Amino acid sequence: MTEINPARPRAPRSDGEQSRERLLHAALALFAQQGFAKTSTREIAEAAGTNLAAIKYYFGDKAGLYRAVFFELQSAPEEEIQRFGGAQLSLRDALRGLYIGLIEPLKQGELTTLCMKLHMREMLEPTGLWAEEIDKGIRPMHEALVEVLCRHVGVARPDDEIQRLAVCVAALGVHLHVGRDVTDALAPSLNATPDALDRWLERLVMYAEAMVAAEVQRRQGTG
Repeated sequence: MTEINPARPRAPRSDGEQSRERLLHAALALFAQQGFAKTSTREIAEAAGTNLAAIKYYFGDKAGLYRAVFFELQSAPEEEIQRFGGAQLSLRDALRGLYIGLIEPLKQGELTTLCMKLHMREMLEPTGLWAEEIDKGIRPMHEALVEVLCRHVGVARPDDEIQRLAVCVAALGVHLHVGRDVTDALAPSLNATPDALDRWLERLVMYAEAMVAAEVQRRQGTG
């Protein structure tokens, strides 16, 4: 899955850019908590400290604002694939690139939590954007990971076992997002600090390397 844009240093924003960003963040909080249908543009404008005309100016209508919230606050799949998809990368470096894209957003706290809630709500109350996210976001990243695994397992074409391995490798990182509240309840120290999250990065790479090695051994008949 594509995840939230890691924080980057930014140049000072114009008043218009600040107004647009306030609308995005206010809409994110309300859409995540209430869903698309139950959230009004008036609520969003009031929460953002702006007016209804600003929503029309920047986004056209509520649907346009929802779409912007859903897609603009996450990194593009092309950016994520660049982290891990290079043919020259070792398996360890590829896995590290994959998991950096999943770990770094966790350091943004509430923003990432709200984006995850929004995605969950979209799955339960679909507007059509989740299907688009699968097709244009999740699918390209999955296919890129499949290529990486084919390369390092030593197979020319993916079969069901490579597909299964890709799902499992990705799931190690995705669970940190979808199951964060459970992890925080069971072992809160695991997500408590940036250092703790960095420890996740090293461990996920180690665990995923072991999964790939197990698949290689299985294919060789030695596992």
